[in-house]
Amino acid sequence: LRYTGAVQRLAGNPCLLPAPRGTKGVEMDFADARSFLETHHRGVVNTFQPDGSVQSSIVVTGAIEDRVVFVSVNGVSAKIRNLRRDPRCTVLAVTPSWGRYVVAEGRARLFDSTNTEPEELRTMLRDTHRACGDSEHSDWDEYDRVMRRQDAVVVWVDPQRMYGLLR
Repeated sequence: LRYTGAVQRLAGNPCLLPAPRGTKGVEMDFADARSFLETHHRGVVNTFQPDGSVQSSIVVTGAIEDRVVFVSVNGVSAKIRNLRRDPRCTVLAVTPSWGRYVVAEGRARLFDSTNTEPEELRTMLRDTHRACGDSEHSDWDEYDRVMRRQDAVVVWVDPQRMYGLLR
């Protein structure tokens, strides 16, 4: 056995063993967390402010391919300003009871009207909306107009480390 942070793994075997006493989360691969992220959309993103302190924001989150995603409907929010300067972030997805969670630590990639073609951004915004919820929007044309007006930003977080409690 070798100890890596809050998880023990058998050498050469990807199966997870219980975390050592006193720890909470278990390291996992994205594949381990995918179904949780696809069904639990309450989240918190932590970004770094210019002075190095952490700024936390509530987000609605989901999963697309092998990344954690969310939309910032306000392109000039503190989280977006922070991510433009320093893409490191942590996204927590949690159950309504706070009993189970997944944390993804990684680097964010931002897509907005300044770096993405309009039709591609419209599609990304819609796909992210679907990934972060359990239903279609009732009026996609209105959604598109609002997202354009508010300079919405699609955020993809490429996880470098994932852990949580899925029991």
